[in-house]
Amino acid sequence: MKTVAQILKSKSADTVYQVRPTDSVLDALTLMAEARIGAVLVSEDDGKIVGIFTERDYARKVALMGRTSVNTPIRDVMTSAVRYVSPEQTNEDCMSLMTEHRIRHLPVMKDGELIGLLSIGDLVKAIITEQQFTIDQLENYIMGGGAALTGRTSSRPS
Repeated sequence: MKTVAQILKSKSADTVYQVRPTDSVLDALTLMAEARIGAVLVSEDDGKIVGIFTERDYARKVALMGRTSVNTPIRDVMTSAVRYVSPEQTNEDCMSLMTEHRIRHLPVMKDGELIGLLSIGDLVKAIITEQQFTIDQLENYIMGGGAALTGRTSSRPS
């Protein structure tokens, strides 16, 4: 099972996008659309994370509540209860946490400092990569063993 640190290393992009609590929902949505991401962290000017804003937050707390993206500050619609993981935790730990709390993004913290953000897509990709490696190894083992057997000569008379 891969660790969070290994998964972060394998990601092609390591940028963690952030907005301020006073930014508008439109600002956050624009950033998310440009970066092609589903969530942004919400942090104070000193870097302290105070929340996360996701597509789900937009759908449930802005669109369905009749708020406008231009006039609504992120602090009014962000999710304040942010769950974190550490680099030493495993993919399995992350999947369990996401399933239990019905979330799709996990900030990664080390010594109180943000070092990355994992999405459910990152975790699924890591699982698929591990499974493909195992399949390849098993195929090589089977093919190698089968070739060795067919190359032998029999000592029994025909």
